[in-house]
Amino acid sequence: MDDDTLTAVLQRAADRRRRFNDRLAAYFDSLTDGANGAGGALETPASSRFTARALDLVRELSLRGGKRLRVVLLYEAAALVTDEPVAGLDEAAISIELLHTHGLVHDDIIDDTPARRGGPSTYYAYLREFPDRPDTALALAVLAGDLAAFLSMRVLLNSGLPPALALAMASVHADVGATTITGQLLDLERDFHPEPSTDLLHAVTEYKSTRYSVLAPLRLGLLAAGADPSEHDGELRRYATALGIANQIHDDWLDLFGDAETLGKSPGSDIRSGRRSYAVRALLAAADESERKLLGAALGDSDGDADTLDRIRGIARAHGIDQSLRAEAERHAREAAALAATWRGRWRPDAVSLFALLPTWTVARDR
Repeated sequence: MDDDTLTAVLQRAADRRRRFNDRLAAYFDSLTDGANGAGGALETPASSRFTARALDLVRELSLRGGKRLRVVLLYEAAALVTDEPVAGLDEAAISIELLHTHGLVHDDIIDDTPARRGGPSTYYAYLREFPDRPDTALALAVLAGDLAAFLSMRVLLNSGLPPALALAMASVHADVGATTITGQLLDLERDFHPEPSTDLLHAVTEYKSTRYSVLAPLRLGLLAAGADPSEHDGELRRYATALGIANQIHDDWLDLFGDAETLGKSPGSDIRSGRRSYAVRALLAAADESERKLLGAALGDSDGDADTLDRIRGIARAHGIDQSLRAEAERHAREAAALAATWRGRWRPDAVSLFALLPTWTVARDR
């Protein structure tokens, strides 16, 4: 791919993210001011301070950064079919990002994560507001996450799209939402395995993130554009799986080796929570007896300090894990790119170019 094509593809993705952020802000405005928007105003108790605060926190987290990978995939999936405006894409993109917000809120509760996207997690925002009532803070955070989940379905059902299309898109959304919960259950189960297999880690990635972050946007975009995604199910799944694994391995690499300021959160969360990520699995497999003692003491220690994390990074680098993880992520990225390249001649070339380039971008990003 030449430099001009690369520049054009990246610019189009950036434009989609920027326009979507404006649409998402307008959507939250419509929930409270009665303006016409995706789903219309939400009827809430006027006297409830807690309800208004929950909406504020869902809005803040949803608008506070993020890669918007799902959004780009969704719009570009429709662009595989047509370059004309497609009704329902905005609603589908808002719905999938609200489902993501729901996941972030609940993940941060499960992992006891203080920061997210350069600000406090929803759970910790409530803990700061109710320092003497942690049970109330926990309950409010759970409910804020639930609110995001139900709003995500409401967007599609109140979209004004033809009923058959709205129902088909809502069915994709509901299915992937349930699948994501099974992935979260498997994520917790994984950490009962001292050294989980790569196949288990791939399964966690598939169910917890790939299905809603890659496969669902592809299906929703094609549906909105009038195509039947079931006709391409096998190749869509293969592309999604390869891209999802590449993305997750790189996320795990960033969690160990990334910069806190760039990430918007403290690195080492997988170590402190005891999560058996791709990086942690590689560390456990490579470490000698003394190194495993250090790792064993650090895994699950929520108060783990920066010095301990630096020592673990040093162990990882000494065993070449920083390089091997990058190489593995790049291998899966190349697999996804090669799959996308086979779409040329069947689907629109500018959209195919983005799908072919995106895997490389996802393993080169710094946050």
